[in-house]
Amino acid sequence: MKAIYLDCFAGISGNMLLGAFLQAGVPQEYLRTELEKLPLGNSYVMKVDNVRKNGIEAAYVDVDLKLAEHNHEHHEHHKHGGHAHEHRTFAVIRQMIEASALSDAVKKRSLAIFTVLAKAEGKVHGRPPEEVAFHEVGAMDSILDIVGTAVCFDYLGIERVFASKVNTGSGFVQCAHGLMPVPAPAVAELLLGWPVYHAGEEKELTTPTGAAVLKSQAVFAGSLPENFRTERVAYGAGTWDLSIPNVLRLYLGTIEPGKTQADPAEAAAFLVLETNIDDMSPQIYGYLYERLFAAGAADVWTAPIFMKKQRPAQKLSVLCRAEHKAACIDILMRETTSLGLRVMPVAERPEAQRRMVTVTTPYGEVCCKLSFWQGELVNAKPEYEDCCRLARAAKAPLKDVEEAAKLALKTIPCEELR
Repeated sequence: MKAIYLDCFAGISGNMLLGAFLQAGVPQEYLRTELEKLPLGNSYVMKVDNVRKNGIEAAYVDVDLKLAEHNHEHHEHHKHGGHAHEHRTFAVIRQMIEASALSDAVKKRSLAIFTVLAKAEGKVHGRPPEEVAFHEVGAMDSILDIVGTAVCFDYLGIERVFASKVNTGSGFVQCAHGLMPVPAPAVAELLLGWPVYHAGEEKELTTPTGAAVLKSQAVFAGSLPENFRTERVAYGAGTWDLSIPNVLRLYLGTIEPGKTQADPAEAAAFLVLETNIDDMSPQIYGYLYERLFAAGAADVWTAPIFMKKQRPAQKLSVLCRAEHKAACIDILMRETTSLGLRVMPVAERPEAQRRMVTVTTPYGEVCCKLSFWQGELVNAKPEYEDCCRLARAAKAPLKDVEEAAKLALKTIPCEELR
């Protein structure tokens, strides 16, 4: 399965991660097209430059905002000059993402990252997560970073994320609440239990966005796992010029579960949480699914069953990574009528490799998901949300839009689909 290893010797931030993904092979235009699905209008310009940090060539992503009515100057991207920031609550950000034309997978991952941010900020400031006003991490550039990161994960088909010990930096940073110590309180909360250190100049090297990606998506590995096979090494740049290279190093490759027992995290990579429910309103399931996906669930499903005395019921199953187990169990116990559940390890989860391509149809552009098994294309499917959006706009049958996308796929030369 596709995997990445993040070497955080100079910390990690949202734009460093985006830069590394772009250098790793995510097309700029694809990222820009996907981000345009957010209801942000033309209020920003994303710039990408190749820079050198202590001799290492890296991609630097900078978001130029046009929101002059705000005047906050937190350096979320390790920037020297302040950007104007618009404050949004987590509830507003959630609605923005859910209402967008992004794919379900991108929405789920984006909300999973923002959820851990909201919990950390809420704990620091004594507010419920939904009411947290994201001063630093909720500004538009950070929304773009988080959603952009989710887009890149999806494009590359990343299933496993490993990360090193994290250099947080040190000193103090100016933010909306005044002068704060480094790591910022939200970063310290997010990295509880994660091996951290600080080295080099007194700068903020790890930001809330970067820490949230680690918290919600990654597991710690002191070095590259033994069964990790590197295909490419990429670098994303921060803005600071330091005595060490101010870059995030990303190893892109594959990991082969079952070939070695050296990585205990791999052995317990996925779990299935399961419970039988016979006395809960069906209306609750939609909300429950939403909460579980936001907490990091990889999949959720129900199946009709009969319990003792032939009572009809539903078997609710949740597939999640081991690191999301506690959060998903908490939701199940609080939101359902279940009194208990079963936790079962998944011995193996073979998956096809995935890649996204964009095709042009008479109705507009449609993203299509390609699936590869052992290097051979086995499936190609237009993205449902894209087709729905175009069908509504053209007032055309959905099946016609899907068929047009499938026909457009057939016109792409086979070598370009590999």
